[in-house]
Amino acid sequence: MNPKISIIVPIYNVEKYLSRCLESLLNQKFTDAEIICINDGSTDQSGNILHDFQKNHPELIVMNKRNNGVSEARNDGLRIAKGEYIGFVDPDDWIHPAMYHELYETAVKENADIVMSSYVREFGTHSNVKKFSCHPVVVYRDSEVQSIFLKRLIGPTDKEAASPENLDSWGTVWSKLYRAELIKNHHLYFTDLKLIGSNEDTLFNIHAVYHAHSIVFINKPLYHYWRANESSVTTKYNSKLTGQFLTLYQIMETFIKDKNLGYEYTAVLKNRISLNTLGLGLNTISKSNKSSFAERSGQLKEIISNDQIKRALRQFNTSHCSVAWKTFFFFAKTGFVPGLFLMLTLIEFLRKTVRQGEKNESDESASSGNHHEPRRA
Repeated sequence: MNPKISIIVPIYNVEKYLSRCLESLLNQKFTDAEIICINDGSTDQSGNILHDFQKNHPELIVMNKRNNGVSEARNDGLRIAKGEYIGFVDPDDWIHPAMYHELYETAVKENADIVMSSYVREFGTHSNVKKFSCHPVVVYRDSEVQSIFLKRLIGPTDKEAASPENLDSWGTVWSKLYRAELIKNHHLYFTDLKLIGSNEDTLFNIHAVYHAHSIVFINKPLYHYWRANESSVTTKYNSKLTGQFLTLYQIMETFIKDKNLGYEYTAVLKNRISLNTLGLGLNTISKSNKSSFAERSGQLKEIISNDQIKRALRQFNTSHCSVAWKTFFFFAKTGFVPGLFLMLTLIEFLRKTVRQGEKNESDESASSGNHHEPRRA
């Protein structure tokens, strides 16, 4: 008989964290699951670790392949998954022992296409629960799925845009469980990061949610998202990121037009584009960007001079934003690069200061040390 759940784990050079991840999956309360590990050409000890675990755990399926990126690794997992529902776990993360039990039981009870939980951000020295302001369980059905959930994935409303840190807090795939038929009947897959730079999770979810009839959110942190991995590709300067993000926006624009979703979806996409000037800016001033100050200033100028980004910034409503964010977007809109560079430098400094402050606070706390921290700047 086929398992009730397939859990797909894309793996590339994570020997420091892989055992922790696998142990959490193998020790979970839910037992009727296959764990599909896609070894994406690892050159460290990840392959040997998988081999050792597989000897004692027949539910562990290992596929070894040449390196082709996380998106294709997940796609490989989707091709062989046999479960009634499908979940994703990143190899440097781990799960609560009851996570898949709760997600699956809720999916069956509510006849849900997608079930999602909250998560904990783990920094090694301290933890932060991602808090959502809603009821313990929220059910979206039919028209609500698109008018609320799909729109939120494409981009924030003007009011939501006042909190840039929440831009993609709903867009992850690793905190969710998907009905397998939803994915396979609509031929859903992950887009190559070489094309879009990031947000492959969000893009996958946009297509999944569009076809879903019911989504349930469990407002409980059941997934542990590891943020202390300094070797993660998301911590490095990406010289191609602006072009990749422009490709991402084009894919989203085409989706909106093809599905006749209307102006309100185009408006929230423009809000996403505006907020992403922050991520593009932080990428540009990154210490790992070895360009000179003048060159980085020129790179910032190119970003905010792009026609699509300029149009988005022009319509971006900052009335709900704090003074700091109003100042940042004023510089971005007017093309004042020195001010924008200064604001980005201050934001990066404050991010590190806040994290250090929360680390100290969690070190002094007598309980779990869980404190809220924004997902992004």
